[in-house]
Amino acid sequence: MDAFNVALRIALAFYVITPGSSTCPIGCSCTDDNLGRSLLCMETSMGRIPEDVRHNFTKIRIENCHLTELPQGSFSKVSALEFLWLNFNEITLMNIKSLEGLANLTELRLQGNKLTSVPWAAFRDTPKLKILDLKHNRLDVLPEHALRHLPALTYLDLSFNQLSVISKDIFTHWPLYQSAEKSWGKEGLVSNVVLALHDNPWLCDCRLKGFVEFIRTVGPPIILMNSYLKCSGPASKADKFFHEIQLKTCMKPVASAPETNITLPLGANATLTCLVKARPGPTIQWLYSLKIIRGFAAKETQINEETISSQLLIPSLHLADRGLYTCMANNFIGNSSVSISVNISTFNSSYPLPPHVPRLSSDDNTFIDIRIAKQTVYGITLEWHAATENPAETWFTIHFGKYDSPKKELIYIGPGISSYSVADLLPVTKYEVCVSLKNQPPREGQCIVFVTGSDISEMEQRERLIHIIVIVCAMVLAVPAGMYACTTEARFSCFDRCVDLWKKRMRHGENMQGTERQGTFDSLQATSEEGLCKDSEEKPKNRRKSQDRCKGGSAAHLY
Repeated sequence: MDAFNVALRIALAFYVITPGSSTCPIGCSCTDDNLGRSLLCMETSMGRIPEDVRHNFTKIRIENCHLTELPQGSFSKVSALEFLWLNFNEITLMNIKSLEGLANLTELRLQGNKLTSVPWAAFRDTPKLKILDLKHNRLDVLPEHALRHLPALTYLDLSFNQLSVISKDIFTHWPLYQSAEKSWGKEGLVSNVVLALHDNPWLCDCRLKGFVEFIRTVGPPIILMNSYLKCSGPASKADKFFHEIQLKTCMKPVASAPETNITLPLGANATLTCLVKARPGPTIQWLYSLKIIRGFAAKETQINEETISSQLLIPSLHLADRGLYTCMANNFIGNSSVSISVNISTFNSSYPLPPHVPRLSSDDNTFIDIRIAKQTVYGITLEWHAATENPAETWFTIHFGKYDSPKKELIYIGPGISSYSVADLLPVTKYEVCVSLKNQPPREGQCIVFVTGSDISEMEQRERLIHIIVIVCAMVLAVPAGMYACTTEARFSCFDRCVDLWKKRMRHGENMQGTERQGTFDSLQATSEEGLCKDSEEKPKNRRKSQDRCKGGSAAHLY
């Protein structure tokens, strides 16, 4: 009994020394110090935030534990929490309510994770936050109002991220920056706010102008941990420090063209040139009516820091290529465009040229671009594109026939249809097909001449026919004349012929010995047919099968 009392006293003493130790998450350690109760989890593959964290912790440090996200209310039960370190995990997602219930939090460290963005509105729940460490993440955007909900922040580390362009308004909208000089100067408080922005791939173009000027003039209460910020691009400013460069104000694109009216002969190659001046560099695209049908190649050349030349290459001009081509350039400030008119000259004046596509005024000026979408030995599928004033009311006429035939078949196609298929053409035959407006003759460029392919399958059938005929001829040379007649005569019933032949042989050859016909093709063939006809005579129900078999032999010869 005394031993039991001693053991109980030891257990109680141990519990007093380490209160609540039984509630410490597995793989972690819980300690008490002058700052309060702490939870330490290091290099434990927990994968997610423990659910059994008690409310009396003031410091939590979970590092190298393979955390991947901070879900809603991750530490909402730990209302006394002041220090939260989640460094060197694999956090990629942070819920907008992940800091819910942490009104006393003063320090948050998320160094060495995989965050590409941060829900800055989440800091509404942490009004006392002073230290925010986000270095060595993958942040590439810092919104203009990112620091709006961090009025008490005195240390912000955004170094070693992927930031390339940010606005100086981020800091002018920061409540602490707005009131720092006034309130701190009167109250005599410490006037140091540390910013770490180094080792980011800053793109030093006009978009960074305000930020570069802010960094040059920054002073107390703002202190840069590393004031030597360096440019990563563009190429002309790479590896230069902010204090070494001068940036111009951004400018919306201005597009121009050396030539806005071009006339070239049919079949020539055309090059349309568009010059665009803009800050920052613009996105350039070409717009024209046949872009879906005929996609031309465009190449861009950097003339100088703010001027780009774009060239559209049109090989072998078609009649349908005549029209208006528009070069469109845009950046985040605005856009600009320039149009180039392409005209085509022809030596054949009997065929009028189609007019500019965007300026069509009547169906008489319609142009039609046609092509063969699919072709087989016996068929063809035709597709066309037409620019008309009223496409919903436009009918077409297809002129189809042999190339040398003066008279073509006319097919009328209603509005909204742009394809037609024919499936009964002759092989190895030259055809011509044209598409025009209804009841109008086709014009130049509206016709296609093509030749159908050879009928491979029919040739193979003929080769097989020749092969069958050779075999049948060999059989004819080996069988009696009467049996040949049975297999070739199509007018009389094969069954009757076989019965007559069997009776005739029974009258004239009953004494013939069976051994004389063994081993020869003649004897085998005759015996087979005789047996078949005999079975048919004895069993009328099976007569149809023998007839079909005889007819099968006849069909092989006839075909």
